[in-house]
Amino acid sequence: MIQQTFKHITDIELLKKFQTDQNKEWLGILLQRYTMLLLGVCMKYLKNEEEAKDAVQQIFLKALSELEKYHVDYPKSWLYKIACNYCLMKLRDQKTYLSIDNETILAETIEQDNTSIIEKEINLNLLEAAIKELNKEQKTCITLFYLQKKSYQQISSITGLSLLQVKSSIQNGKRNLKILMEKKQSF
Repeated sequence: MIQQTFKHITDIELLKKFQTDQNKEWLGILLQRYTMLLLGVCMKYLKNEEEAKDAVQQIFLKALSELEKYHVDYPKSWLYKIACNYCLMKLRDQKTYLSIDNETILAETIEQDNTSIIEKEINLNLLEAAIKELNKEQKTCITLFYLQKKSYQQISSITGLSLLQVKSSIQNGKRNLKILMEKKQSF
């Protein structure tokens, strides 16, 4: 019922209202919007429903304390990043060492591989979100060139852009992606 009442208010507006009057109800509405997303992220990493529910509560507390310190422009990706980082730290804290030295080294190597995979997945999710923020030409050219492995000539034929425009869109898109990724990773 509360969600329906405030559905017309954007995430950014809720954050501004919270930052203006420090009324935690505004933040509660915002966090409630992303409860299922955060629960899904936590389930993916922790693979335990109770731990995931506890993690979501801890993420809410972390978000509350962080919002008092920092300015946030992209609440959804910011909350996602907090959730991923929280789960990664929780997984690192749960390390189990085996008694035999060779098995201990093997366990650490496997954990490093898993952490590397998780970090790559986080970066891919951030990249996907950043691509969505590019302008139409850049998004199209980047997608066709890097994801669909099309040549400049093929992209030109598909989009109707000149070869120079295609090249420019790809170069500018790469630069803008780098900037967007740096912004998202700083959250």
